[in-house]
Amino acid sequence: MLGFAPHSGWTVLVIVGGTSAAPRLLLRERIELADQRLAGSKQPYHYLEGRPLAEAQRRLALFEESASALALGALRTLTHTVRAAGEEPRAAGIIASSGRVGATLEATLASHALIHTADGNHFRDALGRACMTLGLPVTRMPQRALREHAAAARVAALGRGLGAPWGVDQKAAALLAWLLL
Repeated sequence: MLGFAPHSGWTVLVIVGGTSAAPRLLLRERIELADQRLAGSKQPYHYLEGRPLAEAQRRLALFEESASALALGALRTLTHTVRAAGEEPRAAGIIASSGRVGATLEATLASHALIHTADGNHFRDALGRACMTLGLPVTRMPQRALREHAAAARVAALGRGLGAPWGVDQKAAALLAWLLL
C-alpha cells in the first residue's frame, strides 16, 4: 500500500506491505513533483495569481501535465522496485487538504487563501492521476482523521476474537481502556 503526504512541489511516499496485523515498511522516498525548469511549478497557483485568466488556464495545463508526468515516472519506478521485492501494490492513500476549494479557476485566483489550498491539491491531483493510470485505487483522507480511523480499525480487529456482541459501546469502552494502558 502506498501512502502520500504531499507538499508544494514534492511528496513523501511510504510503501507498506505485509498484513494489517504484521505491517512491514518497504520503502520511503521523497518524490519531486515540480519541474525546476518550469518557472512557477512549485507553487503554480501563486505563480498564476494576477495573470489574465486565459494565460492562467494555459499555464495551469502545462503545470498539470508536468506534475502528472513526474508523478507517473516516479511511481512506475518505485512500484517496479516493490514488485521485484515480492510485494504487489494494491491501493494508494493521499493525505487530503482540509482547506476550502474554489469553484472556478477565476474564483481561486481571486482569493489568496484558496490559492494555498489549490497549490496543495494540484500535487494531490497529479498523484491521484498517476495512481489511477497504474490501476491503484486512491483514498484521500485529511490528516486530522487518520488517528480516528486507525483507532477504529484497530479496535474493530481487537474484538473479532471475542465474537458478538462487538458494537459501538464495546468498541468505545475498549478504546478507552486501551488509552489507559
